[in-house]
Amino acid sequence: MTTVQTRPAEPPAGSAHDRVYRGLRTRIMHGQLAPGQALTLRGIGQEFEVSMTPAREAVRRLVAEGALSMSASGRVATPELSNERIEELAALRALIEVELASRALPRAHIALIERLQTINGAVSDAVARHDAVAYIRTNLEFHRTLYLRAQAPAMLAMAETVWLQLGPTMRALYGRLRRKEPPHYHRLIIAALKAGDEPGLRLAVRSDVTQGLKMLAS
Repeated sequence: MTTVQTRPAEPPAGSAHDRVYRGLRTRIMHGQLAPGQALTLRGIGQEFEVSMTPAREAVRRLVAEGALSMSASGRVATPELSNERIEELAALRALIEVELASRALPRAHIALIERLQTINGAVSDAVARHDAVAYIRTNLEFHRTLYLRAQAPAMLAMAETVWLQLGPTMRALYGRLRRKEPPHYHRLIIAALKAGDEPGLRLAVRSDVTQGLKMLAS
């Protein structure tokens, strides 16, 4: 009896596109790509082992979100933000994330505070290793963990879109700051959560999400 060798079925185009989209989105948000870094559909397809169609659809989606830019000639790259654009995105972070933190405060139980302290330890480790990507990833995890308690998914999605647009710029900022200590304001955020201090929390979050970006735009 002859055994017929069958190739595994390729995943549907939708799932391939989603895998490429999520993979690229994570890399951009965490600062793994530099500002102005060019990408090609062929290169994306080879990296994720997909055809040109899922790669093209993922790029189109990321361009629509502002995570990538596309020139009239079709050149795709991560955005190089002007000072005005950085200031605008910093202002958006201050508006959205301060409100998310305020809404999270009534639900900030001790387990959440302990989780934030653990994540902040990971931020400190990334700083000690001078690992820019790990720093950005754990820093965003700190903020996302707090904001999830706000139970405001539409607002959180808006915040993540801003993070996505800022990812490569945050990498450039990290290199300029040569940070040696974890963010000072994270400790103030945790202290305000413990004390139930809403004005202190709002001030700490606003300072944390804008001070570095303002330095970059100055």
